[in-house]
Amino acid sequence: MIEFSGTVKSKLPKTGTTIFTVMSALANEHQAINLAQGFPDFPCAPQLIELVNHYMKAGYNQYAPMPGVMALREKIAQKTQDLYSAVYDPEKEITVTPGGTHALYAAISAFIGDGDEVILIEPCYDSYLPAITVNGGRAKFVELKYPNYKVDWDEVKKLVNYKTKMIIINTPHNPTGTTWSAQDMQRLEKIVRNTEIIVLSDEVYEHIIFDGVEHQSVARYPKLAERSVIVSSFGKTFHTTGWKMGYVLAPAALTTEFRKVHQFMCFSANTPVQYAIADYLKNPSTYLELSAFYQEKRDTFRALIKGSKFKILPCEGSYFQLLSYAKITQEKDTDYAVRLTKEYKIASIPTSVFYHKNTDNQVLRFCFAKENETLEKAAEQLMKI
Repeated sequence: MIEFSGTVKSKLPKTGTTIFTVMSALANEHQAINLAQGFPDFPCAPQLIELVNHYMKAGYNQYAPMPGVMALREKIAQKTQDLYSAVYDPEKEITVTPGGTHALYAAISAFIGDGDEVILIEPCYDSYLPAITVNGGRAKFVELKYPNYKVDWDEVKKLVNYKTKMIIINTPHNPTGTTWSAQDMQRLEKIVRNTEIIVLSDEVYEHIIFDGVEHQSVARYPKLAERSVIVSSFGKTFHTTGWKMGYVLAPAALTTEFRKVHQFMCFSANTPVQYAIADYLKNPSTYLELSAFYQEKRDTFRALIKGSKFKILPCEGSYFQLLSYAKITQEKDTDYAVRLTKEYKIASIPTSVFYHKNTDNQVLRFCFAKENETLEKAAEQLMKI
């Protein structure tokens, strides 16, 4: 073993291994049902695999164009126009990326520098804050209040000043499963009006939204869209999280700056997968039927644990269900998540890790993007508690 003899000054001294890696490893160690990390345990469509195989055999195995395969960008443009009546130029305003997390990091790196302030709405996906920190930015926090997890826009407005460069939003929301309304978007639009603030909108769960609710993409709102970078993910939509395939929508001026960073982080995304998804998108039902598919899973999981000691919190979108365990124990959520994994063989994610101050509401996040058989086995264990 070779030891490093120098001194390392960490850019992220307070950052350890992500909770998703920790809990998945713990689940494997104790042979627990993994409802922690957000990935499906069922296969993607056979047709999609056949298409990828087709393009691999056809020789599409070298670098794709840096912004992405044009056929795919054109399909993304059409999908966006059909859904949100927003027109994006495939040449200058759409970029294909190796996953949503890459897109988020590249966007933050492109626009945030030393001393710039970014408003984060917590709880939030754990990649946001490190990306801000490593680029010299400073995060300012607004907390969604338990148990409804709605945005207090007056609090957001109070944080805005001349240093504010970006506001990061996420709907449908991870980890709470809430969604933002048209009124939310209108309030945001008023706050950023006549400013230089960029909105970074994480919409990777855009097609997983329930009970007839309509996804409020910033693309629907022209005054927001003109200052927004939208991130989405085919991994979430097509049950292929391991393929790492996402995309970014942004006005040409913002896209130019985004691509300057993107090209040196990865240059381009997986070529045969891009061609395959472009073909697969010819059938809109591949994403339009996703909400009904996941609503059935949400409803199944909730029905299976009805009558348990857990309190089922509202879930309007994403594939995560929050459960309060306040009537079971007063343990810290990080401790209880570990004990639940070891003793009851169910792995979850403690929600305190999504707050910079580790706010503990005694709530755990469970992923229901699983086979019904998996959900039944997990529910059987939860009902024993």
